[in-house]
Amino acid sequence: MKIPMYQIDAFTKNIFGGNPAAICHLPHWLDDQTLQNIAIENNLAETGYFVKKDNLYEIRWFMPHAEIDLCGHATLASAYVIFNYIDTTIDEITFSSKSGVLKAKKEDNGSITLDFPSRPPLPVEIPNEIHQAFKAKPIEAFAARDLIITLSSEEEVLHETPIIELLKDLPYLCIIITAEGKNSDFVSRVFDANGIIQPEDPVTGSAHASLVPFWSERLNKSHLKAIQLSARKGELDCRIEGDRVFLSGYSVPYLIGEINI
Repeated sequence: MKIPMYQIDAFTKNIFGGNPAAICHLPHWLDDQTLQNIAIENNLAETGYFVKKDNLYEIRWFMPHAEIDLCGHATLASAYVIFNYIDTTIDEITFSSKSGVLKAKKEDNGSITLDFPSRPPLPVEIPNEIHQAFKAKPIEAFAARDLIITLSSEEEVLHETPIIELLKDLPYLCIIITAEGKNSDFVSRVFDANGIIQPEDPVTGSAHASLVPFWSERLNKSHLKAIQLSARKGELDCRIEGDRVFLSGYSVPYLIGEINI
């Protein structure tokens, strides 16, 4: 069986920037172990899969070690693939996912806007592991799926070098550090608490489902510009409306081919 696969750099205008995702266009769903094996073989942070069903696309996302409930950059990459290679006549996509209905809209400027559920984080005590793993002094902690740690400045976020192995027992998918930005409303970096493939995620759309409502309330703004300060760097235009978060970004193709299983 031959499966079309696309490797897309998401949340960037430049090749080798943003966050790479492998996207597989399936004719029907394969068994979960095969989907997991493909993700292991790809050895990227995320492999996204979609299947056309009537007027929508079912979508799933697999890290090399497990399926996850929501992924922003692989959804953006999937939308890019559909808009540019699968159905070039449409300008909006409805996805069915484990996090409910998601949407992607093609914008006139070439970007794509994702419509995601808002996941406002709640205050929690700063875990001892955070004090041990980070050299900067954490100010506050907030949690939803991920743990958000506020720092005092963009410089602290940029220059942080955490001891990843000290984070592995925390009950969160990702550990996020964030602060107000100089040339953006806020900046962030996102670390994989498991650290299986890479200790730091380049651009994390799903993390912004929590970061956007958090910073929107703090800054009293519904439209925000975000920069994720990883080595590959990513830029997101964000807004919040009620219980939905909208994330806009660009994508560029790196590889187009097929896999054999």
